[in-house]
Amino acid sequence: MERLLALCGPGLEALATAELAGQPGVVPAPRTVQGSGRVAFLGGFPAVYRANLRLRCSERVLVLLSEFRASGFESLCRKAEKLAWERFLMPGQPVAFKAECLKSRLYHESAVVERLAGSIGARLGRVSPVKKLDEEGSGAPPQLFVVRIEDDLASVWVDSSGEPLHRRGYRLETAKAPLRETLASAMVLASGWDKTSPFIDPFCGSGTVAIEAALLARAAAPGSSRRFAFMGWPCFDARAWGAALVEARKERSSACPRILASDRDAGAVEAARANARRAGVEADIAFSTLPVSAVEPVPGPGWIVTNPPYGVRLGRAKDLRDLYAAFGSALWRKFPGWKAGVLCGSADLMAATGLKFKPELSTMNGGLTVAFYCRRI
Repeated sequence: MERLLALCGPGLEALATAELAGQPGVVPAPRTVQGSGRVAFLGGFPAVYRANLRLRCSERVLVLLSEFRASGFESLCRKAEKLAWERFLMPGQPVAFKAECLKSRLYHESAVVERLAGSIGARLGRVSPVKKLDEEGSGAPPQLFVVRIEDDLASVWVDSSGEPLHRRGYRLETAKAPLRETLASAMVLASGWDKTSPFIDPFCGSGTVAIEAALLARAAAPGSSRRFAFMGWPCFDARAWGAALVEARKERSSACPRILASDRDAGAVEAARANARRAGVEADIAFSTLPVSAVEPVPGPGWIVTNPPYGVRLGRAKDLRDLYAAFGSALWRKFPGWKAGVLCGSADLMAATGLKFKPELSTMNGGLTVAFYCRRI
């Protein structure tokens, strides 16, 4: 049984915890891990594979390599050389590190990384070059290790995901201020959508919210079309991974409710349609080029989940008040009984809708603090 960690955006921990609770082979951790955006759990390597394949609002899945006391570089190197790096690394494979030192005698993060890289070379008999995580180049991608030293307790975690999990592989075309797939999925989950009622996104941009809703309704595993770091591990079990894929495909549903996505920008709508095609859900979403005032309901009630533009992000907050007022008016007049969920970075703009929304969660988007507001119309 491995100690595991799912990393997610701050404020999304409850959603990530609920997702993990429904995964086969996942055992709740006996103690919580302190810190924003971190959810601890236990499981074998098949659980690692399934988590990467299925989780919708987490960014990475980490495996604990070891946890030990280190009050100086001598003890750090001595203990690090005894770790089973060979479970996750081929000799000479490039590595990358994310290191954090808090309230510890070892406080120089780059020096800690240098010593750990040396310990890997000593253990495996060949130097593993240290690269930046996003550094381009030929050859094998670096294996990421996440290191945290707090109160002289060192934790070394192995990243099993590789590229962040929001990179599903379908969003190759973007509109202005694109939304990460993991946050879009978190919006759909937090809205409480029942996956059978109609779903509308009237500010669809590049289509991420509608696409994630369709993938959720179809019970389609979001990671089924990409590679993961664990596929390159010496301990990788190809048979267990194949079984996880077969299991996920069997669970995929053939039913999908009506999903409508619109935007006043024709270029954004075309990008959204192309992204949906790559995600395999183009037939599940009705796209149209419309201003929000022209969006009409379908037989419902249902859900409206959306991410309108907000001025902090695009530099025109004052110009958007009329847009939010029109949005609020359309909701009130046309969508009684529907539930609305809106991601926004401005409480003033939400007030301009003329409707009282309740913030369900707060998180970060593009370096900005945003909230997801919900209400029944």
